[in-house]
Amino acid sequence: MVQVKSPQDLGAGVVFLLIGFAGLYFGSDLSFGTASRMGPGYFPTLLSYLIIGIGLVVGVRGLMVDGPPIDPVQPRPILFIIAAILVFGFLIESIGLALTALLLTIFAGFARHDVKLRESILLGIGLGVFTVVVFVYVLGQALPAWWGR
Repeated sequence: MVQVKSPQDLGAGVVFLLIGFAGLYFGSDLSFGTASRMGPGYFPTLLSYLIIGIGLVVGVRGLMVDGPPIDPVQPRPILFIIAAILVFGFLIESIGLALTALLLTIFAGFARHDVKLRESILLGIGLGVFTVVVFVYVLGQALPAWWGR
């Protein structure tokens, strides 16, 4: 009988396999081509096979190497991260990218049990400035950078 020694690795291997097979399934309509004349399905197909290979290696490792059990699902991080993404979508048009990135970072920080508000604010300021510089000024995206613009 097969004994699972690392449920985390086995579970991760199954997820990799599912993603790889889904990639093969959804990319099956695309023409593959050859190495010298790659079709639109060439890279997705190779990538899907690579993901399947990784899934097999990680899954077999879960049967051979001792590892930790699967941790129980914790709803707090999932809910806060999903809520932060929704808040970002609702606020970006009205208060701009910089302030939205700041608020998103602070709000997402509450996904942790030991929230460090000062750390979240400093990170949010840095991310706000970074996103405005990269997306608005460097890449020229049509996003409102600041409140009222």
